[in-house]
Amino acid sequence: MSPATRRRSKLAPDPDVHRALVAAASESVREQGVRGLSIAAVLDRAQLSTRAFYRHFESKDQLVAAVFLEMAQVEMRRLKRKMAKTEGPVEAVAAWIDARLDLAFDENIKSDLRYLSLEAQSQIFASPELIQPAYNAMLEPLVEQLQYGLEEGVFDDIDPAAAAQSIHGVVWAGTERQWAAGDCDRAEVRARILRFCLCGLGVPKTVANQRY
Repeated sequence: MSPATRRRSKLAPDPDVHRALVAAASESVREQGVRGLSIAAVLDRAQLSTRAFYRHFESKDQLVAAVFLEMAQVEMRRLKRKMAKTEGPVEAVAAWIDARLDLAFDENIKSDLRYLSLEAQSQIFASPELIQPAYNAMLEPLVEQLQYGLEEGVFDDIDPAAAAQSIHGVVWAGTERQWAAGDCDRAEVRARILRFCLCGLGVPKTVANQRY
């Protein structure tokens, strides 16, 4: 059999199997972290074979990246729903910030999202290639509004992608502080972050100090 024939005879990926593998891996990451994740444990949890795994993923790292990407896509849809209710880019940016602060202050946000967010953040420097697609997906609606605001003259001389990363960093710092201390006032944290971020985007202080 020629190499071309072997490639043609290879079974195509199955969306249901893909979802089952990602779901099993997500549970493993929540329980043991990325370092504790093993292909064998995932296959045992999903009741699938090694052959099924390699039909869908080339490596454990690729599976981990898929876990983070799925989480980010769910979060992106939640952020977009919050932002869709706003009028204009300044309010949209404020809504993105507010929605991300939910992870620290809203008890209705699922704990698995919080845990996976922490795991993703821990990989930024260790294995950035694993989380970059997820990171980009989560920032996508923010970048879109920053670009729109730049084009409309609402934001002054910014790089939307770089500005989105900076805003995320500020919000994440506030989130981690609340997780560590547990005694922060959401309104104060929100107001401080909004003032810092909106002024950094070139929004006048009189506007940045408003409550969105």
